[in-house]
Amino acid sequence: MKFDSLLSEINGFGKFQIQLMFIQALSRVSLPCHFLLNNFMAAVPDHHCDVLHDGGFFGNLTQEQKLAVGVPVGQDGAPSSCLMFTEPQYQHLEGFNSSEEAFTVPCQNGWVYDNSTFRSTLATEWDLVCSSKGMNKATATMFFIGVMLGAPLFGFLSDRFGRRPLLLVSYLGTMMFAVLSAFSSSYVMFTIMRFFTGMAISGISIISIALNVEWFGIEHRTFSGVMISLDWTIGNFILVGIAYFVNGWRLLIVAVTSPLIFAVIAWRWLPESARWLLANGKADAAHYYLTQCAKTNNRTKVMANVTPEDLLQSAKVETRENKYTVLDLFKTPNIRRLSICLGVVWYGVAFTYYGISLNITGFGLNTYLTQFIFASIEMPMKIGVYFYLDRIGRRSGEVGALLSTGLCLLINLFLSKDKWVVRTVVAVLGKSLSEASFTIVFLYTTELFPTVVRQNGLGFTSFIARLGVSVSPLFMLLEDVWHLLPAVIYCAVAVGSGLVASLLPETLNTRLPECIEDIERPG
Repeated sequence: MKFDSLLSEINGFGKFQIQLMFIQALSRVSLPCHFLLNNFMAAVPDHHCDVLHDGGFFGNLTQEQKLAVGVPVGQDGAPSSCLMFTEPQYQHLEGFNSSEEAFTVPCQNGWVYDNSTFRSTLATEWDLVCSSKGMNKATATMFFIGVMLGAPLFGFLSDRFGRRPLLLVSYLGTMMFAVLSAFSSSYVMFTIMRFFTGMAISGISIISIALNVEWFGIEHRTFSGVMISLDWTIGNFILVGIAYFVNGWRLLIVAVTSPLIFAVIAWRWLPESARWLLANGKADAAHYYLTQCAKTNNRTKVMANVTPEDLLQSAKVETRENKYTVLDLFKTPNIRRLSICLGVVWYGVAFTYYGISLNITGFGLNTYLTQFIFASIEMPMKIGVYFYLDRIGRRSGEVGALLSTGLCLLINLFLSKDKWVVRTVVAVLGKSLSEASFTIVFLYTTELFPTVVRQNGLGFTSFIARLGVSVSPLFMLLEDVWHLLPAVIYCAVAVGSGLVASLLPETLNTRLPECIEDIERPG
């Protein structure tokens, strides 16, 4: 009896699997809280040069008058963020006349920030504005570099030592480094701690979805993949709620990390992947967890006559002396082609998704409302994705989502900025389609890679994805060359990766491959 047949006999979608999803949700809701945290933690409030505490330089002028004579006005009519006058410009006050030429210099005495929305952010903590604004952006880059390097590391380790222990390492590592970053005494210490936070949290991102899919039967894998992606949507709502009420960046980090406390407590009830155990010749442990699954799902009789030896024989698994690494993804023709295509698709999905998600200030709405809109559109989109994947398939869904995202970006190229309502609607639709492509590619990838290298495969593709995330915001700087160039690049990447996705095989209602030979075998 094949593993999938046995899993179907003991119910591949019962109380055991539902319990697994709820335990996983405790950790997965923290993912968007950290991945999108910079939208709030690194927000830059309105600011201007500090001329209000001048030590008598401006005499007995009121604060409004000091601002008028000390800081030039920008094209939008607001005080300049980065410049101040070398000498008080009294001609800007009513009743004063002067023909003196006004000279400006960068802020000399620091900045005054508008604290009405954010009590404290990274920008206000270390004055990461004006000439230092790149350092503010670098905090997100360092986090995603950590995620990029952590993904293949956790992928390799979880294929070597199992899903369950590495998830605990990820939980504890994320909590420790997140708390240390919240208590950082310097910018350098903070960026280092955020790097290690990203490295640790990548384990939750890639291991949890593989563990879920490996415990679900063939006919319920679609449900598993889409349902676990809803944890991201719920986490988005949690992030908005926490950020709205906790507007100090240090306490905000601690608050969004707190769900991991419950994840650590619930870890004792988290099962190991029976597929992984069998693929590595650990039949006794696999038999234990399958028996637990059968007992929880009220199918105990099915396992009554099944022994560990039967499991090994039916799975045709050899106790493997060799340990698989990411290099095994490129040693043979079919899996090499699969790995390259998936790498391109993941790069395009992440490049486009985070290019939109980390640039949420262009809606004319405040940060909280924009993030709430982004989270709200994900729920109906994922429900639609479930019905599409369950009835039609993964390949056409991934291709369609990426090409449609590119189409939305293309349409906005030809819409003038005064049509902001239409532009916003199209942008929101593009964001939801981009989210759909991310939901599909996670499920699709776990079904395409065989069990023995599934986590290595997810680690490799996640590494490529985070590379796309790291460089995605940098392409916004190309608007200085041509204001439409960034949008053209995002559009081209989405369309190109969608076309590459069409080269992948369909996995709807197929058995999960267990070894590389299953990929290389003709038919």
